[in-house]
Amino acid sequence: MLDSDTTVYYPVYYRIVERRSDGWAFTKGKPFLNLFNAPWLSHEGLFAAFGITMKKVALELFRINGGKQGYYIANILNKKYYYCGTEWSDVKVKLQELGIGKPDPMEA
Repeated sequence: MLDSDTTVYYPVYYRIVERRSDGWAFTKGKPFLNLFNAPWLSHEGLFAAFGITMKKVALELFRINGGKQGYYIANILNKKYYYCGTEWSDVKVKLQELGIGKPDPMEA
């Protein structure tokens, strides 16, 4: 059963990253829809497919907020980076601000 508090859906070129005291943690999602039955890439393979590295993304994320702990979103297609906040719910809010998803009408 999917939990609406923890489950988010987003395009593959968006990566959710958490800054922890011990470094950057890149989340690994699961495919929701794979129309072309394409093989799922490793983290490194996915980043390479978009012409960037995880190290470069971590550097860009550090630049936007000085490496403050919390959640970040990296758009590795367009090379845009966003700080969300310290709570998982902040990620959902930021994705909605970016036009991905919409608030659950049952939570209003």
